Amino acid sequence: MISVFGSANMDLVAYVSEAPGRGETVTGHRFRTIPGGKGANQAIAAARAGVRVAFLGAVGDDGFGAELRDTLSEAGVDVRGLRQVPGPSGIAHIVVDDAGGNSIIVVPGANGTVAGPSGDDLATIAASEALLLQLELPMAAVVAAAEAGSVAGVPVVLTPAPAQPLPDELLDAVTLIVPNEHEAAAITGATAPEAALDALLERVEEAVITLGSEGALYGSRSGERVRVPAVEVKAVDTTAAGDTFVGALAVARAERLPMADALRFASTAAALSVQREGASTSMPTRWEIEDFLT
Repeated sequence: MISVFGSANMDLVAYVSEAPGRGETVTGHRFRTIPGGKGANQAIAAARAGVRVAFLGAVGDDGFGAELRDTLSEAGVDVRGLRQVPGPSGIAHIVVDDAGGNSIIVVPGANGTVAGPSGDDLATIAASEALLLQLELPMAAVVAAAEAGSVAGVPVVLTPAPAQPLPDELLDAVTLIVPNEHEAAAITGATAPEAALDALLERVEEAVITLGSEGALYGSRSGERVRVPAVEVKAVDTTAAGDTFVGALAVARAERLPMADALRFASTAAALSVQREGASTSMPTRWEIEDFLT
């Protein structure tokens, strides 16, 4: 089982030919509400890729909260750790242009009320093969969950997004960090991926930097280095590509695949997701990933 301690948001998605600049108004050609949030996305991606997943987080007592819970449950995610709190659920305003690029504004809502893992959450984390974390919950809560995973001997996988300063107590508890190239540069100050990887490995045991069309780069303190090329596809919407990658990578690592194979599995899942619109609606099943690989 993989546990995900993270955010659940309702994505409010506007599709436009070209994203507006500052002070500019443009006309969109479509609008959708799609369940998302980095935590929920990773949970759904991992469940569809073939493992049991438990989600730990919070939603509001509004209609969005009920829909988020139902979406996770229908994907096969255990939602007993998803608590309901008074007030609105988290939301994300997303603008997607015709090239598949996006810009996002997140309003935390119920996610901002999460102070840390509960007693039941701690038991779930301790029983897991991996704990997935992101930064859409309060930092103190993320640190507490990471430390709980570390104390229990559970591998802790951190997606450092949205990018922000990372406290030492968080990184001390992280096993694997998975930033994209922009987040890696923001964390380390190094723009070259190899240099950024070296800098990350001074703070964590393992790191994967996703490089978009350039693939993904892995390194460990043991000296292992693996680079895999990107899977070439036509992108329609890149909103949840990173979360799909992390969820699938966690599954591959739980199944003890060699790192090169794990990265290919995760890259394939992400490539399939960008060919579809939305976040949770875009994530492939295990059969789809394996069929594409073969």
